[in-house]
Amino acid sequence: MSKNSLSYPKVCKRKDGKYHVDFKLNNKRYRLFSGRLIGSSLYPNSYPAKQRYSVTSTLAKQVYEFIVSNDYSLTKPLSSVDHYDSLIQDKLAEPLSSNYRKTLLYLSGLLRDQLIKKGSITASFLDSLPLRYNNNTSYNTSRRHVNVLANYLHSKDFPVELSKLKTRKQDEVLHSPINDVKEMLFKIKNFNENLYICCLLTYGCLLRPHQEIRLLKWKDFSDDLSHINLTGSKVKSKRNRIVPVPSYIREVLIKRDSNYNVFSNSIEPYNKGYFSLIWKRFKRLNPDVGASVTIYSFRHTGAIEIFKRTGSITKLQKAMGHSSINVSLTYLRALEVPELNEEDMPMI
Repeated sequence: MSKNSLSYPKVCKRKDGKYHVDFKLNNKRYRLFSGRLIGSSLYPNSYPAKQRYSVTSTLAKQVYEFIVSNDYSLTKPLSSVDHYDSLIQDKLAEPLSSNYRKTLLYLSGLLRDQLIKKGSITASFLDSLPLRYNNNTSYNTSRRHVNVLANYLHSKDFPVELSKLKTRKQDEVLHSPINDVKEMLFKIKNFNENLYICCLLTYGCLLRPHQEIRLLKWKDFSDDLSHINLTGSKVKSKRNRIVPVPSYIREVLIKRDSNYNVFSNSIEPYNKGYFSLIWKRFKRLNPDVGASVTIYSFRHTGAIEIFKRTGSITKLQKAMGHSSINVSLTYLRALEVPELNEEDMPMI
């Protein structure tokens, strides 16, 4: 029997009285007791005994017509949308952060709608997504995410055109150090207690505010509040960290239920934009705070203080939780650290 060959399905009966369809397709024998494999709802053996032969004959005809119309295959080819959904599902099953997965899920939905509407995903459509942004940072971020999906689909032989958009030069945004930390913290304390504690921890413990600090639970602190223990899953570098807590921070902390979030006083933390929103409100009421001063400025200011006192890149790396010294060196170059003081200059 040659390839793409099919013997007409025969109706067969077993000794136990059950009927099935028997046939050979491309030199392989099949016995089907139902139409499930071809998407048919026929289940002959669910019928009364007298009707089973007739129903199985109908199933045999359906099987034959399905195989012939499906290019001599029992596997129905996926539609372009089904193929797309299968590939995107595989992509989203990769170990991705929740926010990154959420972004890809949103963009993949836009691509899917375009595929349904136009029948294809063109380069011009891919380009239209990042081109919606005038801000270069937003443009580059959107472009990168769109390309991740398009390149993945292309690598899996899905028919998709690739974008040829280039990255745009971004203006480097530096978080300016804070000249008078005490005065700034005083203003913040009078404005919002949670923001005050957040800024204290950002400055004194050099933790990242929007993730590491926002998600802190009381059980992350030692019993005497002298240390914070963070597992790798809670840290950007993915390495466990033990961070000392200065006494001036311990004085303002009031420990509660160990499973409670430090700021929400419940099991669930506030959303990711919580501190950003409060900071914007604070700056609106305090226009004298520079535009480049952010919550991260407290972390940068703390880093400068550590480097000034120790002069050690290694200690700075450990304090900042950087994965390597190279990261710390890159970070330090962006900080306003004076390399020479008047006392360092030649004297007469």
